[in-house]
Amino acid sequence: MTVLILTCEQDVTADMVVAELDGNGVPVVRLDPADLPGPVALSGEYVHGTFRGHLSAGGRLVSMSGLRSVWVRRPGVPAAHAAEPSDWLTEESAQALYGMLRSTGARWMNHPDAARRARHKPWQLHLAQLSSLPVPATLITTFPQAAREFADRYPDLVVKPVSGAHPQEPPRAVPTSRVAPETDFTAVAFGPTLLQRRVAKRADIRLTCVGDRIFAARKAVAPDADPDEVDVRFATSDAPWQAVDAPSCIAAGVLAYLREAELAYGAFDFAEDAEGMWWFLECNQSGQFGFVQIESGQPIAAAVADWLATPGPAGAPANGGRAWAIEGH
Repeated sequence: MTVLILTCEQDVTADMVVAELDGNGVPVVRLDPADLPGPVALSGEYVHGTFRGHLSAGGRLVSMSGLRSVWVRRPGVPAAHAAEPSDWLTEESAQALYGMLRSTGARWMNHPDAARRARHKPWQLHLAQLSSLPVPATLITTFPQAAREFADRYPDLVVKPVSGAHPQEPPRAVPTSRVAPETDFTAVAFGPTLLQRRVAKRADIRLTCVGDRIFAARKAVAPDADPDEVDVRFATSDAPWQAVDAPSCIAAGVLAYLREAELAYGAFDFAEDAEGMWWFLECNQSGQFGFVQIESGQPIAAAVADWLATPGPAGAPANGGRAWAIEGH
């Protein structure tokens, strides 16, 4: 049985998992949907009540019936590399590829439907609350007066994008920024704005969950750090990521979150305050883990490879139902 990885050509995180699978003798095919049609080809036949499909990539031909799992890691837009790309060709290629893969018995990390839903940050915040994860006071609004009233209640705020990365090519990360005192908030009327109470943090936490395995890492914030450096991705700290144990209440909440979200993988960001409370910030359903593994020594790539190579529980839905999301729960 073969593991299929959908990702772009330059993906060090995927490279780490491929090395683990190769080392364990697990067949793996890696392809970028951006190369369909062209270097990637497909064929699917629905005849006499059965489905037979094949994929070709890198000179290899694989039967879709022989796929054990599909890792939707960081795939390109289908047909983006075609000689004459178009929105029509992209839609046709996406429908063909993902429609055929849904016709197989492979399980997903993560299923496209669950992944698409999981990107919605407002829903993330609500799901975190339902999972008993601490969430800083947050407002998403286009009403300037609502923003002003929220700032009166929570004078120390940050602002961040509702959707995440800016949709340019390549995507550009938009940093979380501290809101200046006496901000007028008139511009809120021109687009949804996410305001959140700033957590005066003593550390950043990246918690990576693979199935039911949890890997938490902590990056300390220096006591004299600039309080305006609120986004760990752009901070100047040289402190390394170090492995830590997740508090039991956080571990239970994370597993509950993934069960409800129907995800097999999630990269959670928390801010640890002075009292040691871990505040939920977001969950990236396809987040990076290579930088954490390198610094903390946690075997995250091996855990992903194990999940992809291990058959799912008997009787579980093949295409992303709840029983696939967290094994053993």
